[in-house]
Amino acid sequence: MSSLSSRSTGAQARSNAIMIIAPYRYHGTWVFDDESVGLRREPFVAGIPAMIDVLVRDVPNAEKGFRMLFSGSPFPGYQMKGTLVSQTSGGATYAVEEPAMEGWLCPALFKYFAEAPQELYVKAEPIA
Repeated sequence: MSSLSSRSTGAQARSNAIMIIAPYRYHGTWVFDDESVGLRREPFVAGIPAMIDVLVRDVPNAEKGFRMLFSGSPFPGYQMKGTLVSQTSGGATYAVEEPAMEGWLCPALFKYFAEAPQELYVKAEPIA
C-alpha cells in the first residue's frame, strides 16, 4: 500500500473539482469502475449502500448505473451532504442528517482526495 504522500499526488489536482463516477448494482451491492484511478467493481460498504439507496430513489433504473457527482465543496444542485465523523481502518466515516445515517468510505476515497474532506457533497442523476 502506498503512503499518503505518494497517493495524494494525483488526488491533489482533483480535490477542488466536481468528480464523477457511475455506480451500479453488482452481486447485491453498489460498486463502481474508474479506470483512471485503477478501480474495477470497487464496492461501497458499511452503511454507504443504504445512503446510495436514498440518494437514487428518484433515479430511474439506477441499479443499471447512474451518474454520481461528488466534491469536497458545495456545488449547485447537490442532494446530500456528508460530514466527516472519524477516520478509521484507512478510510473515513461520514454522517448525513436527513435521513440520519452514517457510512464508511474505504481507502479508495484517497484516489480522489489527498485527505478526507470535512464535508462531502453528492448528487445522483440518470445517465442519459
